[in-house]
Amino acid sequence: MYQFSRAIYRELSRDIRPVAGEDVGHAHAEVLHACEQTIERLATDRHYFRRPARTLFADVRPYFPMGCQERVWHIIESYVTLASEWLARQPAQGYDVNGNPLQCRATTRRGTACRRLPLASNGYCPSHQHLADTEDLERLAAVA
Repeated sequence: MYQFSRAIYRELSRDIRPVAGEDVGHAHAEVLHACEQTIERLATDRHYFRRPARTLFADVRPYFPMGCQERVWHIIESYVTLASEWLARQPAQGYDVNGNPLQCRATTRRGTACRRLPLASNGYCPSHQHLADTEDLERLAAVA
């Protein structure tokens, strides 16, 4: 995932301008940190990270002049899409990209996290598949 965040930063670095009162080094560090943070969250919390490109753009937008922001958006959107597609192609072997064991996204009646291994399609274990179906219904209702 390091490659995706660094590729975004490399493409954007030439246009970074510091916000009033900051030095150039701090502005570059902030943009790099935002890129790394977004890609890390995309890798570890993909189901709850609805619009990663929009989030990253909102975080780095102040560091770019108005004339460059369309270019910045297209770069961010293309790299985040590539990262999402790459993550979707990775085989689910019971571990995330950082080597941590996967867990079901649901919680038990006691409020603790379900410890069962989730299915690759939606992040829920077989016992909690019904929660994935309700997410789809909520998404369709929001669109309508």
